[in-house]
Amino acid sequence: MEDKNALGSAPIGDLMIKLAVPAVAAQIINALYNIVDRAFIGHMEEVGDLALTGLGVCFPIIMFVSALSSLAGMGGGSRAAIRMGEKDIDGAEAILGGCTALLLVMAVVSTALFRLFREPLLLLFGASENTLPYASSYLRVYLWGTVAVLFSLGLNNFITTQGFALFSMLTVVIGALCNIFLDYCFIVKLHMGVEGAALATILSQSLSALWVVLFLVSKRTLLHLRLRHLRLKASVLLPVMAIGVSPFIMQSTESLVSISFNASLLKYGGDAYVGAMTIASSVMQVGTMPLHGLAQGAQPIIGFNFGAGNFDRVKKAFRLLFLSCVTFTVIIWALVELFPGVFIAVFNDKPELVEVATRTLRVYFAGIFMFGIQSSCQQTFVALGEAKISLFLALLRKIILLIPLIFILPLFFHDQVFAVWLAEPVADICAAVTTGCMFARRFPRILKRREDQLHS
Repeated sequence: MEDKNALGSAPIGDLMIKLAVPAVAAQIINALYNIVDRAFIGHMEEVGDLALTGLGVCFPIIMFVSALSSLAGMGGGSRAAIRMGEKDIDGAEAILGGCTALLLVMAVVSTALFRLFREPLLLLFGASENTLPYASSYLRVYLWGTVAVLFSLGLNNFITTQGFALFSMLTVVIGALCNIFLDYCFIVKLHMGVEGAALATILSQSLSALWVVLFLVSKRTLLHLRLRHLRLKASVLLPVMAIGVSPFIMQSTESLVSISFNASLLKYGGDAYVGAMTIASSVMQVGTMPLHGLAQGAQPIIGFNFGAGNFDRVKKAFRLLFLSCVTFTVIIWALVELFPGVFIAVFNDKPELVEVATRTLRVYFAGIFMFGIQSSCQQTFVALGEAKISLFLALLRKIILLIPLIFILPLFFHDQVFAVWLAEPVADICAAVTTGCMFARRFPRILKRREDQLHS
């Protein structure tokens, strides 16, 4: 964004398109990292279904690593946007530097812990004696790229926050295209299997991380990554983490959800049902990633104008975000319910797995049409700096509703596998209704409170 004041003056619709379209594209392309790996692995001769299930068992750890990037990246991006709205550029740069240091520390610690407890964790997450070798081999290589994953995902939020949506999109485009090419080379040509898929991913993420860092030290950026700010300072990072904890929990609890689903389905069904859930979670990941992109496009506008006191622009940006998210989730719901086979064919064509996965997708996605309400309202709370509310809503859908339902519903249904799948749409609908009602009540109060602050 050439004009640093555009967040406060450009037409909302045009600005949302300019920021959100590249961010949505970036989120979809980012999802390809795992999806492409699973597509190549799932079509391996003879062992494709077991290898695919093994990758699915790794999903909780992969999601947790990704969630760590949100703790610093989305929390820091939101705080930095508000500082920019207040014309405090040095304060925004201090947030950028502190978040960079935090990402590095989290990468080192998480790599060490997951390497130390790799196989016990995978067994806990739903691996069987048939799938553990594939899961362990993939994760052993993947963990070496944790620093690159956190830098590419976390610091990219600071590029989006400044309005450089195209550069933000290129971060993941470069990595994703590299990943597709390397997957083909390592898996198809060199027959490296799951280890080749992991190696392709970490090399691609490393390239993306290098792109982000080089941009943030260049002359083009508005916020610069400076050595004097590369430190863990509580006064900078505690407010960041207070906001970032909501998107962190939203993503990290996906790990707990995956563990709960895998363990229950392995108990009631077997490896084929865990494999079907791997496909369902992959489709869900692609289906919901654009919502994060829409939020990334709206959050700089909402945060900047909230900090500057331009409340009409805040309201317009939210309305556009809400309508976009709801429309998108309704379309996704219709496509999956009508054409589940199209999505399944991307990953595997073994008749037994296809039959189970078709049934899985139709039940699992039955409530996704409501998820747009949950996402738009919660992400607006994040943009407004409302840490406690966004944290509660992050806990509501997955921790308070979904995980208990996964274990409770099978007690009341003869078809226990169906009951496990049913937990997802029930949680989606209940959480969306609660979030929408809470937002309608609190949003005007938040704006009024900010208005009083500016006039006091």
